[in-house]
This record gives sequence, structure tokens and C-alpha cells, in this order.
Amino acid sequence: MLTTPQSSRPSRWQSNTAIPTRDTSRVPGAFALKEVRVPMKITTLFVASLLAASVSGCKLVKTSNGEAGVAADPIAEVVETTFDAKLVPALTEKAVDLATLQNAINGSLDKAGESYGVRVGGAGGGWNFPVKGSATVIEENRASKAAVAEIDIDGDGKADATLQLGPVVKGSALRDTAGLYDFSTFRDQIEYAKLGRALNDKAVSKLPAADTALKGKKVNFVGAVVIRTASEKPLIMPVSIEAAP
Repeated sequence: MLTTPQSSRPSRWQSNTAIPTRDTSRVPGAFALKEVRVPMKITTLFVASLLAASVSGCKLVKTSNGEAGVAADPIAEVVETTFDAKLVPALTEKAVDLATLQNAINGSLDKAGESYGVRVGGAGGGWNFPVKGSATVIEENRASKAAVAEIDIDGDGKADATLQLGPVVKGSALRDTAGLYDFSTFRDQIEYAKLGRALNDKAVSKLPAADTALKGKKVNFVGAVVIRTASEKPLIMPVSIEAAP
């Protein structure tokens, strides 16, 4: 009797899929990929779930032509619409000369804060100040990702403050100093923290490039700083650093 050989091709409900299984013939605890037949419906659902997860962080919206598109990052939009148009002008207008501020802080940090700054987080929080000044860069560390420049304001050859150059920077002084960004308008503390980091990143992109040597040069700067104790050296987040004429 003649018999028709069955095809080795898997049916539409099956898929030859490699999955990790414990391989006791090798090192104990090791895994090896072995080919097993898995229902195709399960494989399809698994792939679909991966695709869904990959776009779960995106929001689809209708564009001007009626087609679906991915919504823009709201934090990025806030930064793009306010950094140059509002934040930099506000800091420049309100900025106190750093030498003047340090003299005031030596007298009383709280009085200096009441005169020139804003406090975020109640009595236990530091004072945020918009600052500006002219100084000589006496030391520069570009080797670190948290690059900085040490500046001398009074000409005694000692560092009076530090300018952050990035790309890694600390603090949220840019967000908190100008009074432009109200926490209540953001979804939660996580989104508010994202804004602080995004503003810092934008500021870093405006600063002199890593291959621009600053040591020994006279510079003018505008930025923001948070001061918590009268004895600490200011760690400034600048929005501009320019060579002095």
C-alpha cells in the first residue's frame, strides 16, 4: 500500500522556536538554546506584546493633515519655548554681581537671600540666586564628564567660585531661580525633576565647547546658583560664558 509521506513543514499553528532550556550535559546551571515547536498563535501574541511595549511610552495624536503622529515631548517643548525667550533674559535682568553677593553673604546669608534671591523648599532649603560677573579662569578640568572651571573674582589668585561646564552638572538652580516654572503645573515631582535636567542640558549646549581652552582667560558669565551655607564656595550653573574684551 502506498502511503503519502507527511510533510515536515509545521502547520500554521506551529512555529519552530529556539527557547532557553536547562542543559544538564554541560556546566550545572547552564542554559542552551533548543528548538521546540510552539503554537504559532502564542508566538504571534508574544511578538505583538513586544511591539506594544516598545511604543507604550509614546502618545499618538492627529497632525494638521489628519494623520496620526507621535506627540512631542512636553518637557522639551517647555525648554525650547522658554529657555532663550524667557529664562536667559530673566536671569540677565535680575542677576547680582557675584562679588556683591559674596560680600552680602559674609554679612548674613538670609539677608542676602531676602535681597537678591529666592528660597525653594521652605526654611530648610537653600537660597537660589541669579548671578553674573567677570573673572579669570585659574583652573580648568575638562577630563571629567562633570567638567568645571575655577574662577578668581578679586584677583588674589585663589578660586572664589566654580563654573559648571558639563555635560554632567548638578542642581536645579536654573529651574528654581527665575520663578518661571510653577511646580503645580507639572504632573508630579518626576516631571518637575526632568525639567530641571533638561534646562541644565540646554544650558550646557550653549557653553564653550570642550576643545575651547578657558584657563588663563578673562570671562564674563551669567547663571544661577544655590547657596545653603555662608561658607560654601558657589557652584554656578551658567547660561552663558563669554571671553571678556
